[in-house]
Amino acid sequence: MQNINAGDTAWVLISTALVMFMTPGLALFYGGMVRSKNVLGTIMHSFIMLGIGTLVWVLYGYSLAFGPDKMHIIGDLSWAGLRGVGMTPNADYAATIPHILFMAFQLMFAIITPALITGAFAERIKFSSFVVFMVAWMTLVYSPVAHWVWGIDGWIRNLGALDFAGGTVVHINAAFGALAAAIIIGKRKGFGKEAMHPHNLPMTITGAAILWFGWFGFNAGSALAAGGLASVAFVVTHIATASAALGWIIAEKIRGGKPTTLGAASGAVAGLVAITPASGFVGPLAAIVIGLAAGVLCYLAVGLKFKLGYDDSLDVVGVHGVGGIVGALLTGVFATTVINSAGANGLLHGNPALVVKQLIAIGATVGYSFIASFIILKVINAIIGLRVSEEDEVEGLDLSQHSEVGYALSGISSGALEVLPQEAVSQTQPGFAVKVPSAETSF
Repeated sequence: MQNINAGDTAWVLISTALVMFMTPGLALFYGGMVRSKNVLGTIMHSFIMLGIGTLVWVLYGYSLAFGPDKMHIIGDLSWAGLRGVGMTPNADYAATIPHILFMAFQLMFAIITPALITGAFAERIKFSSFVVFMVAWMTLVYSPVAHWVWGIDGWIRNLGALDFAGGTVVHINAAFGALAAAIIIGKRKGFGKEAMHPHNLPMTITGAAILWFGWFGFNAGSALAAGGLASVAFVVTHIATASAALGWIIAEKIRGGKPTTLGAASGAVAGLVAITPASGFVGPLAAIVIGLAAGVLCYLAVGLKFKLGYDDSLDVVGVHGVGGIVGALLTGVFATTVINSAGANGLLHGNPALVVKQLIAIGATVGYSFIASFIILKVINAIIGLRVSEEDEVEGLDLSQHSEVGYALSGISSGALEVLPQEAVSQTQPGFAVKVPSAETSF
């Protein structure tokens, strides 16, 4: 087909699959960090976004984000239902791959971004309210911000701020939606008073490894072609991630005495986040600085929730918010047209104005995401409520929201279970009862 490059198409197809794989990786990363009674509920939040996000994006989300511009703020509905999004390239976005493939690549970003938010309200949100919030957030927050930054004639794109693969659109955007959710939904029962240790760190490490692997598609795939720029983005992504993992555990060692596996995993994710906006604009040495800065600063930032009094369960703000801001700012410092002629020179290459543009993009994303998310959550809370009951929270989301348990203990099936009311159990046996095919077991 005219103008389509087979190599570019093959690379973006692979990258699309890699980014899709990141969402199940996120499910494992988050799932291992919660208590065992919430493992399936937490995994479900990420996994089901593959369904929710796909339908929203295909029906109208892609058109709002990338469709013909309206007032530099949002796309119109010309491409709703993927009307006109076919096998021929769209030269405005990617001249050598099919338009429908560009849409699919961006779909995977639109899926994982709201999934990131779920770490902030893990262990306490109603599943029905979660679904409503995800649809509303993709529609009213993600799509407009994506248009501002990446859409043709979006105001941040016209400003000249740089975001190669999603520092503002994905990470800062998700983090401040997460902050709004943590504040409105409130703290977990026992937060700050009871130990809430991760129940399965091997699962979390596995999830982090999958994220690291998939992120090569996230960043290098954003070149939208198989060539030098994709190669640089691939290499600097790895360098920054490795540097951040080391930076985090060094900070742990200096402050706390022992490096931890959770710290190494969290540091790697912080590095992935920070290099994302810069990956198509900076070289290897800059990537080391960005990674080390992200590892140390995100490590320090995760403790802020205890000082400020909000319960961001899995540190979305500390890792994705702070990491995204660090990466976006340092893009303004280290960017160079030697790497990408379509970008801009940063502070170290004689253009301090780029730092100002990056600050404007960061501030706009922080403010809009937080305020819009706050309003959406308030409306949902007023209509159907956001939080599970105290009894359901104590019981755990796996049973209360999904009638399942994550681990087969004492001969109990891990499949769907029937939860019996308390009054059906002998009063000498506290808790709840689970009916299995051959027995009734009480916890």
